[in-house]
Amino acid sequence: MTIQETQNELIDTFALFDDWTQRYEYLIELGRELPIINPQYKTDSHLIKGCQSQVWLHAQLNNGKLTLTADSDAIITKGIVALLVRVFNNQTPTDILQADLSFIDKIGLKDHLSPTRANGLVSMIQKIREYARTQS
Repeated sequence: MTIQETQNELIDTFALFDDWTQRYEYLIELGRELPIINPQYKTDSHLIKGCQSQVWLHAQLNNGKLTLTADSDAIITKGIVALLVRVFNNQTPTDILQADLSFIDKIGLKDHLSPTRANGLVSMIQKIREYARTQS
């Protein structure tokens, strides 16, 4: 599935919920479903700077595609990083760097995050793109 197809799927899924309480519950569920990151990557070198919570992100190139694993110590933040992993995982570095992440605005995510969580979201995206740049 392409990045755009995944984004469209997420837009459709978020549209099914009546309010942001339900959308937050969905984010929490995504976080619970996030595969466990290898403990060796829960280090300062994998910690994303700019997030209020602790967020660890690891990327590895496999067969020309970036494989991402992540974790966070906060449930909403873990859901947010799980959302990004869903969009970017197993995509080429070039596709990641060229992706238009319009789904974030279309689902209203940034509008419903605290300023510190919104900054964290931007930091997560920047870190994923940084990994993609170093692998392309």
